[in-house]
Amino acid sequence: MTPMPRHTPQGSGVRCGGWCALAGLLLYGTASAVSLTGQVRDAVTGAPLAGATVVALQAPAESVHTDTQGRFTLSLPALPAAIGARAPGYRQASMPVQAGSATARLVLQPFQPHAVYLSVYGIGSAALRDAALVLRERTTINALVIDTKGDRGMTPYRSAARDAIGASAQVGDGAPQATDLGERLAALHRQGWYLIARIVVFKDEPLARAHPEWSVRDAAGNPWHDREGLQWIDPFVQAAWSHNLDVAEEAARLGFDEIQFDYVRFPDASDVRLRAPNTREARVAAITGFLRAARRRLDPYNVYVAADIFGYVCWNLDDTQIGQQIEQLGIPLDYISPMLYPSGFTWGLPGCRRPTDDPGQIVARSLEEAKRRTGLPGARFRPWLQAFRDYAFDHKEFGAEQIRAQTRAADQAGSNGWMLWNPRNQYDAQALPQR
Repeated sequence: MTPMPRHTPQGSGVRCGGWCALAGLLLYGTASAVSLTGQVRDAVTGAPLAGATVVALQAPAESVHTDTQGRFTLSLPALPAAIGARAPGYRQASMPVQAGSATARLVLQPFQPHAVYLSVYGIGSAALRDAALVLRERTTINALVIDTKGDRGMTPYRSAARDAIGASAQVGDGAPQATDLGERLAALHRQGWYLIARIVVFKDEPLARAHPEWSVRDAAGNPWHDREGLQWIDPFVQAAWSHNLDVAEEAARLGFDEIQFDYVRFPDASDVRLRAPNTREARVAAITGFLRAARRRLDPYNVYVAADIFGYVCWNLDDTQIGQQIEQLGIPLDYISPMLYPSGFTWGLPGCRRPTDDPGQIVARSLEEAKRRTGLPGARFRPWLQAFRDYAFDHKEFGAEQIRAQTRAADQAGSNGWMLWNPRNQYDAQALPQR
């Protein structure tokens, strides 16, 4: 049985996760429509939260944003069972809605995720999973990024969405399958973990095999393969958007706090054939269009929506030829997650030609450039940081000195936490920031 969403009504009430929400809730309306008014505040300072998102849970209604005083009005066709609120830099919260008037207070708790990554193998392996969970005892790690559709299109659970489209790959290559992922996530929530579902979007070999008409083609019209020999889906194919949103909705129902889209871009190759003209404007419209659709689909679950971007996207004035134009990402996304791995900055930055010698500088300068380009505050960014051996410069291990230089730079930039990437899912507690 598919578990109920963590922020969805169950029985007579809704989990608020220990938070309250909405100050001064008033209900009024006619027989054909109702309006809900209220206010969202910071749980620590009591200050009103401007720009928070408020939505009727599990209802086909548009979300709204609070004004400068944290106030909002939701106009709805009928009284919802519950409403939810979220704002970058905070834990989301939800509350039941009772008939008549109410005077409940809903406030959001400040929160900064410090996350490590678990692949489809990592979440299914007791050894890797337990090694990640024990990090919470000694370090500041309090969040997990978990593959729900990984780089090779595999899911760590039996996905109805993947089954329906003929792209199931949940146990391929020996990957263990979690038959109780929803229950496992609920247990992690009880321990206080913040859970992020990573969904690889357009790099999808199983989906390309199931629907070859959706795949990216080479100049000769044959299926195009990347350096790993994997096929991609053409981001102009909106039927593929719908499928990935089905997978994202499954993740929301399983109980994840945040849905993070990776490989939400065009392949970085010039010799490919696509459904539409391969222009900057068309690419950007496709990527932002998908992310806007994701936000609309996921709003009723009150989950955060995030996307990973190339590190150089913070610097390049164009879309980096892949459809990622940083100035266009603030509207559809709660969080923007640049991959600020020093090894990925192959050409360095002005005044820093060997990024692995000064990893903190790469993180600090890139985040400052991203904030300047977008006009967004640091809380709208959560970077990926390097916790793996360098592959581009001197091939040294990234240990405590390099990792802490990155995390310190991200914290000083005011980002909403950070995430550590290690493809082997191996993290040394001694190298991580300590409690």
